[in-house]
Amino acid sequence: MKRIVCIFICSCLASLAFAQKDYTKLVNPFIGTGGHGHTYPGATMPFGMMQLSPDTRMADWDGSSGYHYSDSLIYGFSHTHLSGTGIPDYCDVLMMPFTGDVKWQKEEYRSKFSHRNEKAFPGYYEVLLDKHRIKAQLTTSLRAGMHQYSFPRNEKQGAVLIDLAHRDQVLESWIEKISPYEIRGFRRSKSWAQDQHLYFHIRFEKPMTEFIVRGDEGRAIATNMMQGKEVKAFARFALGDDKMVRAKVGISAVSAEGARLNLDAELKDWNLGAQVTKARNAWNHELSRIDVEGGTEEEMKIFYTALYHTMLAPNVFQDVNGMYRGTDGRVRKASGFTNFTVFSLWDTYRALHPLMSMIDQKRTTDWINTFLWQYKNGGMLPVWELAGNETFCMIGYHSVPVIVDAWQKGVRGFDTGLALEAMRSYAESDRFGLKPYREKGFISNDEEHESVSKTLEYAYDDWCIGQFAKWTGNDSVFRKYNARAQNYKNLFDPSTGHMRGKVQGIWYSPFKPAEVNNFFTEGNSWQYSFYVPQDITGLMALHGGKEAFAKKLDELFTTTEELSGREQPDVTGLIGQYAHGNEPSHHMAYLYNFAGQPWKTQELVSRICKEFYKNAPDGLIGNEDCGQMSAWYVFSALGFYPVTPGNGEYVIGTPLFPKMTIRLENGKKFVVTKKGKTGAQYISTMRLNGNDYKRYYLFIEDMMRGGSLEFNMRSTPDTNTTGKRFPIAGITGEQIVAAPYFTNTTYKFRDSVQVELKHLDPSVELHYAVTQGDETVPYRNYERPVILRDSGMVWVFAEKNGKKSRIVRQKFHKMVSDRSITVLSKVHPMYTAGGPDALIDGIIGTTNWRTGEWQSYFDTDLEAIIDLKQERKVSYVGAHLLQDPSPWILYPSEIIFYLSNDGINFTELVRVKNAKDQDLKTIETQTLGTEVNATARYIKVKAVNAGKLPSWHESAGNPSHLFVDEIIIR
Repeated sequence: MKRIVCIFICSCLASLAFAQKDYTKLVNPFIGTGGHGHTYPGATMPFGMMQLSPDTRMADWDGSSGYHYSDSLIYGFSHTHLSGTGIPDYCDVLMMPFTGDVKWQKEEYRSKFSHRNEKAFPGYYEVLLDKHRIKAQLTTSLRAGMHQYSFPRNEKQGAVLIDLAHRDQVLESWIEKISPYEIRGFRRSKSWAQDQHLYFHIRFEKPMTEFIVRGDEGRAIATNMMQGKEVKAFARFALGDDKMVRAKVGISAVSAEGARLNLDAELKDWNLGAQVTKARNAWNHELSRIDVEGGTEEEMKIFYTALYHTMLAPNVFQDVNGMYRGTDGRVRKASGFTNFTVFSLWDTYRALHPLMSMIDQKRTTDWINTFLWQYKNGGMLPVWELAGNETFCMIGYHSVPVIVDAWQKGVRGFDTGLALEAMRSYAESDRFGLKPYREKGFISNDEEHESVSKTLEYAYDDWCIGQFAKWTGNDSVFRKYNARAQNYKNLFDPSTGHMRGKVQGIWYSPFKPAEVNNFFTEGNSWQYSFYVPQDITGLMALHGGKEAFAKKLDELFTTTEELSGREQPDVTGLIGQYAHGNEPSHHMAYLYNFAGQPWKTQELVSRICKEFYKNAPDGLIGNEDCGQMSAWYVFSALGFYPVTPGNGEYVIGTPLFPKMTIRLENGKKFVVTKKGKTGAQYISTMRLNGNDYKRYYLFIEDMMRGGSLEFNMRSTPDTNTTGKRFPIAGITGEQIVAAPYFTNTTYKFRDSVQVELKHLDPSVELHYAVTQGDETVPYRNYERPVILRDSGMVWVFAEKNGKKSRIVRQKFHKMVSDRSITVLSKVHPMYTAGGPDALIDGIIGTTNWRTGEWQSYFDTDLEAIIDLKQERKVSYVGAHLLQDPSPWILYPSEIIFYLSNDGINFTELVRVKNAKDQDLKTIETQTLGTEVNATARYIKVKAVNAGKLPSWHESAGNPSHLFVDEIIIR
């Protein structure tokens, strides 16, 4: 029987080869399964709801997809997987074949395997499990999958384990045998998605001879039904001559009946080979949207695997009858669109969605309608939606540029009035720092962490809203958001040429542009200082023009400054401080075009394509991120890239293949050709539709009309810019007056402080006021630095030609001068709070530890000596502390205070035990101290670090931080 199936598959593939080009032969699903790519090799359909793939590890970072190529053990085969994400989830309903007695624990039922006995191509996966010499073959339809297990010839019985407790936290589950051939069940779980519902229906080809369920209490019994959180079961079968057990599995987020309907509709027979052929046909249809000719076999495999990866997500998220579970938790029926899930928008708005709005406008329309239904019924556009759950992962409101880019390309199948309402609803909310962003034009880190990244990304999203409003006839909305799109100017520091974080109105110091800290999202100032895609013209002006901007780009790509600060595994693929392994850098190589130096773009893009994409398991330099890493490659291979999604232009790079044909849905073709010596990477001349072409950008409408773009290449850079035209991405219309800034490095002082104000534009007028309380003080013209001798609030705004900036305020604090401190312990370099004096400045911090006001003692105790300057009576000793378990911050176990009059010999005064539960998972502060009756000049304090993170913590066993911001002595 196995031979018959094999012959059937081979004959189908042979007929397919005659019918069309078999692109699936050029896909290597193992690319990205090693290194930090986080992809999976298993079977799925294009944008399919089911991803049937092996699981080789539990839920760690490099195992986010469930599989890592470095592993040698398989736990089984589960039915949902994420492609390239940086957080683990899915891997639902594990099935594992076995022989002999059942083993319930994963350490017992898992099996060794060898990559020599593993095979995968689009829609198909197989492996030989060494433990019982069982061959597993998997394929899928859109919403269902088929398992085929071939047992050794000497076996008379085979069995399949079903583990509902596999991987993430189960909230509730049940399993039920409903016939000798069928099992159904439900699993509600919590991981990245906080409330994921998954129903399943399993149908076996053979009747079960035994069905045993194991419940929460660990008892295994013969029963048809079991509920709980640790539910597992197995089914045993009598093997026939073919020695096979086949199973078909349908899944649904709606109901068990929906899972059955999906199974019945999509897998009507037991012919694995026929379903493999259907899957390959579906993949060939999608992959044929871009036809590439002339590359080496390695280059072709890298390209088509990249294109394959762009089609693994988003995923269909509705049953065959149109029913789906929305982000409000309610079940609804989709009408006029297909509902989808897995929207990694912070990643994919940059290239994945612009690619799909070019080659797959029908699905793009469905995605936008999914967004709008999530807004109508769930109250907001998606940020990072997963399985009907809004995770709020990452930043920005990047569903907006997806909609705007699609509209700009002619996608019209959605309600534009509702779309603008939904966009503005998010932008006018108070989520994640948007309130201060609107009020003063930037976010400071005392108001919201990752403030620089959020300010910059909000500004781009606002530009998109403005563009959409302009196109749909809403001029007042356009002008409002066009102004907001310029808020990036409020964080540009001309003294460093970098985007820089503020705490209130002061630049955070010390400033290290390569430091990964809490002002940025997965990056540092280098990787965000060039993120102004909506106004590159304005950014160049801030740098002093094109030449100065190009020099700053040169510095980005050549700096030897090393990464510092907190560990950030996503920041990989470094060229200088350009990080191709993470999305904020993805447009930067193309920025040289704007500065009139396109040959540098060509050189860098060619280098990135060749060095960071390989036909190997570790062939991706960073997380695949649901197709974004691969979409960059697809665009770059074509010879252009969407630096500013929504502006209607692609920026020219350098083509990779001799001929590339984009097949558009309107029936047109756009053909890109490359002529010149093999390996030539620099552009000599270009021709569009047979005519000389001098622009280093391509209008999208020119491509969408069909035609040809011919590149003539050379081996040396062409630095002659005469007659050439370069892209412009600039904000037209009324320009804002940017906010002024303070040059002070700290807001604390002992005797007096000189407050100096500056502005990006030296021709503006500055106006300031100083207040000590709630009183209103008239503004004065700023002419020279202001001297403060007492604590106070300084208010300032800029004015030019009658137009004013937003008001910026900064509190200056006069510290007590009757004591000093010496810290004996090593302070964590990321959290110094500006130095030892922060512990005696009289300022009590909030739970927002990212402001830079807290000191950290990581994996060590805090020891410090306070000198009261003279012998004094002491009535109270204590310390103000923070606990936030998620980032590893725990209260100390106790604090010990000592007395001395000479600063050398100390005696113990008092011990204060921490009474708060260190298993507390909430974020809070406390003052841990006590009243005393003593006299001393010196007080020594020792706060004892809590030690290792507790067993319930996801990082259990690692050292903890001890955060303190004030030592209190009265």
